[in-house]
Amino acid sequence: MIEHVYRRASLARASAVIVATDDERVRDVVEGFGGKALMTSERHVTGTDRLAEAIRFLDADIVVNVQADEPLIEPAMIDEAAAALVSAPDASIGTLRKAIGSESELASPHIVKVVIDLTGRALYFSRAAVPFVRDGGRQGPAWRHIGVYAYKREALLRLAALPPTPLEQSESLEQLRALEHGFVIQTAETSHDTIGVDTPDDLERVRQRMKNASH
Repeated sequence: MIEHVYRRASLARASAVIVATDDERVRDVVEGFGGKALMTSERHVTGTDRLAEAIRFLDADIVVNVQADEPLIEPAMIDEAAAALVSAPDASIGTLRKAIGSESELASPHIVKVVIDLTGRALYFSRAAVPFVRDGGRQGPAWRHIGVYAYKREALLRLAALPPTPLEQSESLEQLRALEHGFVIQTAETSHDTIGVDTPDDLERVRQRMKNASH
């Protein structure tokens, strides 16, 4: 899987693709197929912390974080996240959103929702069905958050140095730490979708989608 994600990411308009890991087995696999890997500390609690350590060794003003369990990642999504960040000079982070198309998707706590302002800035992220529609009113746009992040270098280093925050801990959503500390997160709508592989069922869904796409 990691080789597939690596090769997909290599098709984006990035100057380099590097796997940050604390596992020598992962490093050996990556180097075995000709990729680049960077060993990091075993003590990191979050991916942001690991990314912040890695960027200290890299000559990059912007870094995009792609999870290795995202085999359906489209190279264009990486470019879109970076473009979202660049489009807003006061933004520290760029990320993606996709329109929610069903009530079940909106209600699912496994799908993270993002509420935005009129310029696409993130106001809040939640596992709950937001925005809430009161008294039978008309449902406005509801957005699913796609967890691909582009960071400005200094913002990433500052964010990783901050302690967890109350909303972050309540929702178990790391991006809320950034909002609670006043970082601007600029979102961009994407037409692409992806499936993070967290369970055997997720893996089967990915395999089925890839099989269908090859026909």
